[in-house]
Amino acid sequence: MKLKSLLSFFTWSIAAIIGGGLMAGAGIYLYLTPKLPALQELSDIRMQTPLTVYANDGALIGSFGEQKRIPVEASDIPRNFVNAFLAAEDDRFFEHSGVDFKGLARAVVGLATTGEIQGGGSTITMQVARNIYLHRGQTFTRKFSEILLSFQIEQQLSKDEIFQLYVNKIFLGKRAYGIQAAAEVYYGTTIDQLTLAQMAMIAGLPKGPSIYNPIVNPTRALERRNWILRRMHSLNMISREELDHALTEPMSASTHDTQLDVHAPYVAEMARLFAVEQFGEDYSTLGYRIYTTVNSDWQTVANNALENGLNAFDSRKGYRGPEVDASQMLGGQITPEQVEQVIAAQINRVENTPTIGGHVPAVVIGIDANVLTLKLDRNTELTIDFSERLDELRPYIDENQIGRTPSALNEVFVIGDMIRLTPDLNSISQVPEIQGALIAVDPNTGAIRSLVGGYTGDYNRAERAVRQPGSSFKPFIYAAALDSGMTPATLINDSPVVVPDGESIWRPTNDGGRFNGPTRLRQALYQSRNMVSVRIVQELGLNHIRNYLAAVGFNRSELSRTGLSIALGAQGQTPLKMAELYAMLANGGYRVEPYLIERIEDSYGNIIYQHEGAVVCDTACLAQRESSVEEEALSLDDLIEPTRFNDAPRVMDESVNFLLDSILQDVIKLGTGRRARALERPDIAGKTGTTNGPTDAWFSGYQRNLATVVWVGYDDAERRLGDREYGGSAALPIWIDFMREALAEEPVYQRDVPDGIVAVRINPETGLRTQNRDNSIVEYFRQDNLPDVETVVTEDIFGETEEPRRRNLDDIF
Repeated sequence: MKLKSLLSFFTWSIAAIIGGGLMAGAGIYLYLTPKLPALQELSDIRMQTPLTVYANDGALIGSFGEQKRIPVEASDIPRNFVNAFLAAEDDRFFEHSGVDFKGLARAVVGLATTGEIQGGGSTITMQVARNIYLHRGQTFTRKFSEILLSFQIEQQLSKDEIFQLYVNKIFLGKRAYGIQAAAEVYYGTTIDQLTLAQMAMIAGLPKGPSIYNPIVNPTRALERRNWILRRMHSLNMISREELDHALTEPMSASTHDTQLDVHAPYVAEMARLFAVEQFGEDYSTLGYRIYTTVNSDWQTVANNALENGLNAFDSRKGYRGPEVDASQMLGGQITPEQVEQVIAAQINRVENTPTIGGHVPAVVIGIDANVLTLKLDRNTELTIDFSERLDELRPYIDENQIGRTPSALNEVFVIGDMIRLTPDLNSISQVPEIQGALIAVDPNTGAIRSLVGGYTGDYNRAERAVRQPGSSFKPFIYAAALDSGMTPATLINDSPVVVPDGESIWRPTNDGGRFNGPTRLRQALYQSRNMVSVRIVQELGLNHIRNYLAAVGFNRSELSRTGLSIALGAQGQTPLKMAELYAMLANGGYRVEPYLIERIEDSYGNIIYQHEGAVVCDTACLAQRESSVEEEALSLDDLIEPTRFNDAPRVMDESVNFLLDSILQDVIKLGTGRRARALERPDIAGKTGTTNGPTDAWFSGYQRNLATVVWVGYDDAERRLGDREYGGSAALPIWIDFMREALAEEPVYQRDVPDGIVAVRINPETGLRTQNRDNSIVEYFRQDNLPDVETVVTEDIFGETEEPRRRNLDDIF
């Protein structure tokens, strides 16, 4: 009877324990389930992936984001990499349903014996649940939530999908999230190029990204790697031969920063700001890829052209002295006892000072007659002999003069000075204080092909610097004149102008103070005669000029701020705006909006933004379009939505554009842009610009398929360039260097003479038509706006009497 009672007691006790456990489990389930995250969007879980910016050919130019992550597809992961993670974290991953009860039992035992949850029970699925949805920390509630969520994950996703989430989400040290980022950070390669040993090394990181980090703790990382390799062999994932080979492979991890393919920081920042505007502050975590319009080769050429041009400008001004003067560090002369202290401090400074524009920082540690001893860092020392080169160190005095050649190096340097060297480490250099900008635009679409916003600093001068364009603004004043009935042969008096301006008098003048008297419009523009521009504005009236300039693309509200001085380019413009307007001149008179962002893709390659701006469709384009429409004509049964074209609007009359273009070609053939004849291209045109001071130097020019603007000046708009610095000497050489490379593969463009334009002979002194071939020149005119006849003329120079003909410029000049 007692035995029966005892058995009954145990039976009911076990039943009560089981029942209590079931009730407790049910209670926990009912309590925790409502608190679990929803899984509806699990398959589309967002990774915190950096924003990346590319040139139009896919070259990387920028990356923004705290977490470095490069998502991969499960199908792209090498099998050995999968096995390495299984061996390290969860070898039964493909067998269990989200929870490995054997491992969980070990964790429960640990909880019962120590009062704490020990590791060992987490599967890969549970780690996914924890990493994506739940807070960290080993608590009883979190562990049960993790288990419940793991079951839900396994019901919704396949094993491959779960594993893909895991290897893309997991933190692997050094800001690397996911295996692709880790492969790049530690080995500078992609996952498909890793060795077996390297895969095992990365697979060992989830357990302790710092403890087992091959860079921070190489000894423990090696032990962890080898343990994983041996476990892979014990699980029959690799052969004995593979194991032995991997175990003998030396440690090869090192830090690999993201390597940019093209140096374009101003472009990258413009793209980043665009992303902020479009997507808000999450822009750097969404994994978006921005493809810009920039041509990577041209961008490199633009960088070099601007850098070389500003270096050349700076070298003409003399040497400003050490970048950090050691004698100023301790408030005066350095005593012998302080020399070592100063040198050590300066070496530390140099090691933390970046090279800028190829100018390498160095410390003077010895001066012996005309030989300078330098250190680039603690271990690199070199000497430079200046015996025959002391003239390189003539000092800067002001923008117009430099000092005498020093007789010895100790007149220029003291031990401990921090200076700069040229890239070949053979000459003294300095980071220029002068700044500049270059922007090149496709006239047919407005696509920005290259952009450099300065020599140094974050300020993007190409986009933001509002500076007076000087004479590079004049072509638009002349366009207004041509549009109003003046011709390239119209005579305008190049003589002094006096204009009352409130209580003062404005007396503009020409460069050099000379006046030529009556001057043809063409000649006045290519010689950049200021008085002619002023008289055009006086003749047409400020309101008329402003209306015309607004019609072709200038900002109307800004134009109202400037009076007659608008004739000389006193109204500030950015290089970007000038590039837009010169692109209009290049394309025949159509307005295109410059743009930088071609498209944006999400982390899966879906296009989420596509630029759709207006493009130029000239006569040839229209003919081709009509031909295409005829070829694709459909029957009524097959009728579909017709193609809609976004054509750029014409803002400048074709004949005006042609006449102005021919004059701007003369700027290069005969005028202030003659240096550009070195390019030996008959199809380039442009205009120099120099402002009072001078404080700004410009060259704005184009070929039919590329418009490029260069600006040179100081960030301090009041600082002068120097009396002998002009657009033709400071900015034009940069433009030439860039265009030489950018146009290297571009065939010479031959523009047809448009209908309504004729070429006749004129007397260059009077601008009137003449039959005298000996003392005449050829000029273009609108057929309905020919000059008066000096003597009877019955034929144009082509000797034809038919209606106006379409001719090539080479037929005339």
